[in-house]
Amino acid sequence: MTTLKRVDVHVEGIVQGVGFRPFVYSLANRLGLAGRVRNDVNGVHIEVEGAHAGVAEFLTALERDAPALSEIERVTVVSGEPAGHSGFTIATSDPSGPHRALVSADTATCDDCLRELADPADRRHRYPFINCTNCGPRFTIVRGVPYDRLRTTMAGYGMCDDCAREYHDPGDRRFHAQPTCCPACGPRLRLRDARGVDLCGDPVACAATLLRAGRVVAVKGLGGYHLAVTASDERAVATLRGRKHREEKPFAVMAADLAQARRLCEIDDAAAALLTSRARPIVLLPRRQDTPAARVAPSVAPAGRHLGLMLPYTPLHHLLLAELAEPIVLTSGNVSDEPIAYEDADALTRLGGIADAFLVHDRAIHTRTDDSVVRPGSGEVTVLRRARGYAPEPLALRRPAPRPVLGCGAELKSTFCLLNGRRAFVSHHLGDLENYDTLRAYAESIDHYRDLFGIRPELIAHDLHPDYLSTRHALQQTGVEHVGVQHHHAHIASCLADNGDPGPVIGVAFDGLGHGPDGTLWGGEFLRADLTCYERLGHLAQVPMPGGTAAIRQPWRMTAAYLREERPGLDVAARNAERWPAVLQLAASGLNSPLTSSAGRLFDAVSALLGIRDTITYEGQAAIELEQRADTSETGVYAAAITPSGLPDGGPFVVEGGDLVRAAADDLAAGIDPAVIAGRFHNSVAAAISRSCVALRQATGLTAVALSGGVFQNALLLERTVQRLRAAGFRVLKHVRVPPNDGGISLGQAAVAAARDRS
Repeated sequence: MTTLKRVDVHVEGIVQGVGFRPFVYSLANRLGLAGRVRNDVNGVHIEVEGAHAGVAEFLTALERDAPALSEIERVTVVSGEPAGHSGFTIATSDPSGPHRALVSADTATCDDCLRELADPADRRHRYPFINCTNCGPRFTIVRGVPYDRLRTTMAGYGMCDDCAREYHDPGDRRFHAQPTCCPACGPRLRLRDARGVDLCGDPVACAATLLRAGRVVAVKGLGGYHLAVTASDERAVATLRGRKHREEKPFAVMAADLAQARRLCEIDDAAAALLTSRARPIVLLPRRQDTPAARVAPSVAPAGRHLGLMLPYTPLHHLLLAELAEPIVLTSGNVSDEPIAYEDADALTRLGGIADAFLVHDRAIHTRTDDSVVRPGSGEVTVLRRARGYAPEPLALRRPAPRPVLGCGAELKSTFCLLNGRRAFVSHHLGDLENYDTLRAYAESIDHYRDLFGIRPELIAHDLHPDYLSTRHALQQTGVEHVGVQHHHAHIASCLADNGDPGPVIGVAFDGLGHGPDGTLWGGEFLRADLTCYERLGHLAQVPMPGGTAAIRQPWRMTAAYLREERPGLDVAARNAERWPAVLQLAASGLNSPLTSSAGRLFDAVSALLGIRDTITYEGQAAIELEQRADTSETGVYAAAITPSGLPDGGPFVVEGGDLVRAAADDLAAGIDPAVIAGRFHNSVAAAISRSCVALRQATGLTAVALSGGVFQNALLLERTVQRLRAAGFRVLKHVRVPPNDGGISLGQAAVAAARDRS
């Protein structure tokens, strides 16, 4: 009887591009085992044989000691007869068969690489493309799977002898690191002017000199181009705003390190962990006002108590920030509403009128990807934009989809979701589908994900709004089943899928606008919902939107619609005196004034009432600035009538949002500080939600509440609502892995389609 044991092991999950094969190789050799390991289209395949005890320890350590960047989903072990392997090898990858292998997200530069970057004696000293198996580009350079150099944008770079030696050395950190390179054999950095002509000198040092002089520099990053200016230079920031046509929307700021970041914002341990995580997202944090060193130019984040802050995540960023010795604005390389530029020629064309110089390199980006944005609060994190550092890593679902699904998402903050089995691949943020370039990027990204993960959808889920470009794209696809999903049901389904909860729940979907089956515009909804279906049990009172979309751009119109009367001495009416009576008449007539129950429009009305924002230059601005203005210590509450009493058998109940607007107007007339009124308004909305849910619990027996929709990006509202609901004994579901805004809609659509397919 043989004393040897042989097993075939298949490992699925994020196990390619994270140093898994070198880890397996080293583990097998340490235990004196023979065999081979290779990538295939499903993950990592291992053949290992040797003494029983060694094989047993191998299988235990395989999961226990796996590389930090790996995420193992499943390990399948099949015993067999020893094949007589001599030694252990890393074999050539097998690209045949249907694709199920996962691709790692791009990862911030690790500490080991940073030490080499700063070491004058190291051959990669100040090399801006330093990386290893523990960090560097992944998703943005991958063309296909299995993940090997020849299927990345590094394929054209042959390794020099030194890099090849490291690549083949089992004891080296770069053992089988696919993007490995050095100054002798890898990509090159250049600084060019707006005509594409190379500028002399050290590119990083020269770029820093230009930034100090107030110039705008385009910087090619992992997922595309960014536009940079020094954060303290008001004139430079204003120049960037003017050229980019981004009037007031806040810019993100990159600090050199955590110490510099702490001089800008209030950073607790949770925020520090986010800033220094391998994803390195933009983190929204309270600005410090207590020291001169905390100053950034006023127009970086106008009217904001928070700053979008991030730390360097590429070697190039580290070099540039160290050279400059002060924070920089780093914003997407585009004109407002266009997709981020990522191809060199296109960047030169589109950004040539914005940037004075271009810090470029010749490593191609295969997939453009924006920065992710998160917001910590009350010990938890809300993802506002899921992109670099997170995508394309899938979300695990509680139940598998019977057939592959594509959820096409919404019109704004667009994403799509490919669902296969228990894996939900929610795409990176793609932007608003309002121009041809973004729509083309959306369609190309769907094709790339389908090819990369070998998913051929048989069901395509879409919004009910017939004019959404995502809906049109869905309906143009042939040979598939189409599944229409109501917008707010998709919001709640997204929250359920995000939390692994099948429902039913009381779903509170508060957002800007969504197509309602009754022909009105929904947006302040109380639903009974699970993954299959929903019922509308209540909503905010419907009000007209005078002028249609003009009421979104000019929130004062919503103030008029809510008040429905002339009010002597009302500042918002005085500021808009020429049009106020006509807008009141328009609202009363219903002409070009569609009805809406939108919570977003309610927030807009109060923002304009308090003199915070009569017109907006970007989506959600009025509500965002209302939150920023609110006195968070205020505890007062306005009462909103709820009619009828909350019994769904009598039809949907109505929450009178107009009561809150009128109460706020009365306080304003009485001379109450607008900050106090804003605080009371937030408390009042939270109280109205809680009262409504308590009534629904009595009527339905449901004890869980799911909160979704873009309005719940508002940290103050979310915190106050959750506090009240938990105090009332509810189990509260919030978004954890995908945004509550329309960036999470595609997951909800896909989850609904899959659930209906199961039923």
